[in-house]
Amino acid sequence: MQFQPIHDKRVDTKYLILLMLVAYAFSFLIRMIWVWQFQDNPSFYWNDQIMINTNDGYFFAAGAQQALFDMHQHNPRIPDIYSYGMVFLTTWLVKLTPFSLETITLYLPAVISGLVVIPIILIARLYGEALWGFFAALLGSIALSYYNRTMIGYYDTDMFSAMAPMFILYFLMKSTIDFNLRSALYAAIAISIYPFLYDQGASIIYAMGIIYALYLIWYHREEKLTYISLLLVFLAMIPFGLPKPYEYIAHIVLVVVVYGVLSKISVSQKYLIGASVAAFIALLFFGNVFGIILGKMMSYMATGTKAEGLHFYGVHQTVREAGKIPFDIFADRISGSVPGLIAAMLGYILLAVRHRAFFLALPLMGIGIFALWGGLRFTVYAVPVAAMGAIYFFYMLGSYFKDKKAQYALVLAATAALLYPNIKHIIGYKVPTVMTKDEVQDLKTLKTIAKPEDYTLTWWDYGYPIWYYSETSTLIDGGKHQNDNFIISKILQTTSPELAANLSRLAVETYVNSGYKIVADTLFKNEQKDQTDPNLMLSELELSSYKLPPKTRDIYLYLPYRMLRIFPTVVQFGNLDLTTGKPLRELMFYPLSLDSQKDGMLKFSNGIVMDAKKGELYLGKQKGDVRFFILTDNLKNGEVNVKAQQFHPEGKYVVIYMQSYGQFVLMDTETFLSTYVQMFILGKYNPDLFELVVSTPYSKIYRLKK
Repeated sequence: MQFQPIHDKRVDTKYLILLMLVAYAFSFLIRMIWVWQFQDNPSFYWNDQIMINTNDGYFFAAGAQQALFDMHQHNPRIPDIYSYGMVFLTTWLVKLTPFSLETITLYLPAVISGLVVIPIILIARLYGEALWGFFAALLGSIALSYYNRTMIGYYDTDMFSAMAPMFILYFLMKSTIDFNLRSALYAAIAISIYPFLYDQGASIIYAMGIIYALYLIWYHREEKLTYISLLLVFLAMIPFGLPKPYEYIAHIVLVVVVYGVLSKISVSQKYLIGASVAAFIALLFFGNVFGIILGKMMSYMATGTKAEGLHFYGVHQTVREAGKIPFDIFADRISGSVPGLIAAMLGYILLAVRHRAFFLALPLMGIGIFALWGGLRFTVYAVPVAAMGAIYFFYMLGSYFKDKKAQYALVLAATAALLYPNIKHIIGYKVPTVMTKDEVQDLKTLKTIAKPEDYTLTWWDYGYPIWYYSETSTLIDGGKHQNDNFIISKILQTTSPELAANLSRLAVETYVNSGYKIVADTLFKNEQKDQTDPNLMLSELELSSYKLPPKTRDIYLYLPYRMLRIFPTVVQFGNLDLTTGKPLRELMFYPLSLDSQKDGMLKFSNGIVMDAKKGELYLGKQKGDVRFFILTDNLKNGEVNVKAQQFHPEGKYVVIYMQSYGQFVLMDTETFLSTYVQMFILGKYNPDLFELVVSTPYSKIYRLKK
């Protein structure tokens, strides 16, 4: 039987727009499920709006605060409105619409990410099959990984990460099909804008540019238009080193001028080849193309501590999205299921064979496949192309049916089957907001106490929200959490209040006085000839007589209840001998859930058993003695009532029952003396060094007196 594809030819423009609008509405309404699920939960609201659900979103939201309300003038890390498309777009939407900053940041991810349906449908239309693109757009706009990183409330540049490259892909593909220089110009303009929207996308654009060059040279090397197109694309990618807003403007102006000149005058192919080669060499030299691509890959594959200089703990190995993933999770993230991924891969191969321009999508598919080694975050790039492949696979199967109704019935059924696991995931994906209303209230209370030039020290997860709600600065945050993690971790886990206080003051003043350099490297002179012994300095900081730099601002220590679950990870970064990279000691800190209790025997969910009468622990086959069993209860006045029972004076373990939370915690005796345990869980602190300024069940905030 002769192969006959389903064909809708060149569809009417009104019909095409209708398909885009329906697909876009589907994308947006599916994302509204999360809002409908949480709209009646008052703890998720602030300023009469549901709060966002990604920590990084507060980075860009703080930038918008600065542009709109002149806040954060003392914070050196606030993003500039003209350097980040997110901040620029958010700021102007707040100015030009009746919506609040909170509403814009909440819904913008759904508004922007849904635009991915446009290039998907337009790419399909290049082959006269807009309906294939429509069904693919339904899947690609809500497939698991893309949804997770573009859902309502996920206010981050990920809303542009896959959507914008699909527009670039469309123009690149169109330029190879209609061989119209204007399509290459549009691709070059889109490439120029992409870094403004997604500043981490250089490696993606470079890869797409290289594939585009190889494709044109392989298939169209005899055409003069090939080298003009390559010149435009390469010029759009060469970094000029200008301040960010001028960098993007310069690229756009340059490619438009070059396009205007070369479309008006005739230049010999020999000179065009020379110009495009020169532009490519400039790109390699100034853009460090292969270095960026390989560096990006290696940064996500690297584990362990730093090899040169002092040995700090590597952050990537503690981030779930940056580790290796099993194949079934990989398949779920890209297509919703293993069968869906198989259909996507087979469909993409069919597309590349039948429509060779789809080779230009290889970088997006390749980056998605790299997720198997690099981590979850990379799967999002492959989603739209995989969706096109999956629907195309069934689209081609349907073409073997003579009956058109049977053909479309198969495609409809297959689309529904592919959508089902993704929609099921979305319904069950009940991600909470970053903070609750009560936690935000604590930070707002801090704002009334602190001044904008003050610093709040805590783990990096809470850095951006602290900026946004308290208008104080931090030492580490979601984008600055490398070697200085050691400083904060050491403050939180030290058993010496003097060390916690002295290191806090020294770290902040060093950070400010050094022009905001990495504190750990500055203090310990990391990788310098006169590198300091950090162990000696830390021991000196335990002395009350340690000479500190003059106080220029207040410093606050933020200890939230939500840190309890991640405290075992937090302490890893400071539990190091920096000269060797080896752990200083074996730490134990387990938040426990009680499964059952009978006759004084407490059985916990992870298999640990405690004999509450004898003060003995059973950790598998091992038996250990409990030194203290402590019960805490939060009082209405913010104080913590503590009752302690001693069992074995030489016991290695302490068990705390936080009655107000229904939470048990098992730890070793040294961790029991740490800053976090003493000052948050027990509410005990040295009044000569710290002043308690906020005390609720959700957090305790202390002001440093030194």
